Amino acid sequence: MMKKTMLAVALLCGAQAVADEGMWQPHQLPELETVLKSKGLAIDAKSIAELTSFPMNAVISLGGCTASFVSNQGLVVTNHHCAYGSIQHNSTAQNNLLANGFLAKSLDEELPAAPGSKVFVTEEVRNVTRDINQELTPALIGKDRFDKIDELRKGLVADCEATPGYRCDVYSFHGGLEYYLIKQLEIRDVRLVHAPAGGVGKFGGDIDNWMWPRHTGDYSFYRAYVGKDGKPADFNAENVPFTPPSFLKVSAKGVQENDFVMVIGYPGRTSRYNTAFEVKNQFTEVLPQSKAYREETIALIKQLTAEGSEGRIKYEAILAGLANYAKNFDGMLQSYQKGSTQQRKDEFEAVLNRWIKSDTSRQARFAPAVKNLQQLIEEGAANQQRDLVMNYFGYAQMFSTARRLYRHANEQLKPDAERESGYQQRDAQRFEAGLKRMSRSFDPAVDLEIALHFLEHYSKLPAKQRLAAFDKFFGLDSSAFDKKLMREKLQAMYSASTLADEVERLAWVGKSVEDFQNSEDPMIKFAIAMYETDLAEENKTKEWLGKMAVARPKVMEAVIAFNKTQNKPVYADANSTLRVTYGTVQGYQPRDAVSYSPFTTLKGISEKFTGVDPFDAPAKQMAAIAKGDFAGYLHPQLNAVPVNFLSNVDTTGGNSGSPTLNGNAELVGLLFDGVIEGIIGNFDYDPALNRSIHVDSRYMLWQMEKVDGASNLIKEMDIVR
Repeated sequence: MMKKTMLAVALLCGAQAVADEGMWQPHQLPELETVLKSKGLAIDAKSIAELTSFPMNAVISLGGCTASFVSNQGLVVTNHHCAYGSIQHNSTAQNNLLANGFLAKSLDEELPAAPGSKVFVTEEVRNVTRDINQELTPALIGKDRFDKIDELRKGLVADCEATPGYRCDVYSFHGGLEYYLIKQLEIRDVRLVHAPAGGVGKFGGDIDNWMWPRHTGDYSFYRAYVGKDGKPADFNAENVPFTPPSFLKVSAKGVQENDFVMVIGYPGRTSRYNTAFEVKNQFTEVLPQSKAYREETIALIKQLTAEGSEGRIKYEAILAGLANYAKNFDGMLQSYQKGSTQQRKDEFEAVLNRWIKSDTSRQARFAPAVKNLQQLIEEGAANQQRDLVMNYFGYAQMFSTARRLYRHANEQLKPDAERESGYQQRDAQRFEAGLKRMSRSFDPAVDLEIALHFLEHYSKLPAKQRLAAFDKFFGLDSSAFDKKLMREKLQAMYSASTLADEVERLAWVGKSVEDFQNSEDPMIKFAIAMYETDLAEENKTKEWLGKMAVARPKVMEAVIAFNKTQNKPVYADANSTLRVTYGTVQGYQPRDAVSYSPFTTLKGISEKFTGVDPFDAPAKQMAAIAKGDFAGYLHPQLNAVPVNFLSNVDTTGGNSGSPTLNGNAELVGLLFDGVIEGIIGNFDYDPALNRSIHVDSRYMLWQMEKVDGASNLIKEMDIVR
């Protein structure tokens, strides 16, 4: 059992203040039982806190998305966009599963998911704050403090992973105020079972992304496999479907307006406790530039690859990710510019500081940390222009791969416990899987142009942000940027390098530092030229993070204490760990004279249909809609098959694929998106506009039965009718 913390004390008063706000850690939920029961939870709230009990042990992570077991044979349901990389990995120009969809009618027809695909089942969450803090002394500052925390985390992880088949990690909450060790069963054999056609799974495309009304069938199915002994194993034809500890029943009855819903998942990152300065910097500097870089990269890729070509198929998953967040950033920027987020952040900070100064003991305890945090944040923003350019230069996979390979060789010289995270023995399979995935997401001509594009951006940086080794390697240290000459230099590098070949790429794993230093491969030479600079920059970052590990937790302690006095909800920012959020099915009013109802139906697909991407619903689906066979899946009030619905549950990226449950913990939908007006919720929660979009289970089942002929999967699942 986990220890109660100072956070739990504030839950009841906070929950009553804003009932539907919050991404709650499972152990906090018993404190919310009164609220949950009043809204419609029928099962015991304590069961949601037990990770080894239903329904929690049916909900899994895919390492970036959420999913859930929906049969006792390891059948997994998640979003279409979460399985997109695996659909793309198995697609060719001749057999384009992205466009046509895929259905395995038997186990032997299922396809291996993309290399590195995993299913993670959380089995234990343990508070290890004391284990870490008791080893930290005031004398440990900067990089020394970072290294000590890193060492303690690795030790806890190593002990946890002594049991084969598990993946463990230590996560920080509230900027390092608390630490939790999370232990997950790691299933390594994952296979693609079913994906609807792209005209269903991506209906509306980028035009409808983050928008309401929505009509997207964003669902797909995987299956988890293990060895015959029931333990995790690498892909093998002899492996058998995993028998999960529990699975979710799928409701064909669905939900209606104002019904209680609950979402369990792994939300990625929120920044609701960021300072006013951080928020202003994010929205005036970082997001506008990131949005522009994403759009430029999208334009480059599309310009160089024809629709439906082998090159375009290789980049489809990358394009989808770039476009998704480009629109996300645009929505957040518009909300920020039109709304009062900055004003409210400024006001909160002013009130917080007055509260701190109003008491001498609070002032002594918190004021120095507040000042220190502000100085550190400003220091961290000093090179953000360069950091952004270099991040996007990383989309040129030849250069980033060479860097990782040479770093790997250097890390192997150290004892495993001392290696950098990502290069330990526990990371070996992930590392190689990344090298393999490149084969299905890389084209040298595109890669070269991406590198060239961001080299030109880099050349315009202020001198104080430039990296001498980078300048020297590319000849940028003395003359103006010559795009023609740089393209010729890159063409020579790409022609002479062997890293584009998977066999050659994998052959570098295990080679010595000396082997690298003797290589004539120009990409390897680049990695060697940058190595000392990369290390030095990394150590500067660790020095900064070590200082932040003192300042941020102390400021968060003040924020939490203040929020308790104001009856505000106290929950940690999302950090890719298991959370529960709840609310009701409801529409919203985004602007004057506009009111959205919470359901869309099949009628909307017919109305939007053009036959041209992205509104190109498959002919079989259009025929099924025209036929009107909707028996068993009608919404009783609408007398139509609902496609998507809205709720006010509090979610973010990473929640994609999360099961949406009713009060009996039956699956009534899959969460897959949010609305553009509430997208700023990562920084600033607004109950009037915070809405999540879900695929309705009735639409999913109707499409599977009436259109795609997935009767084998419907028979396998436990359907509540």
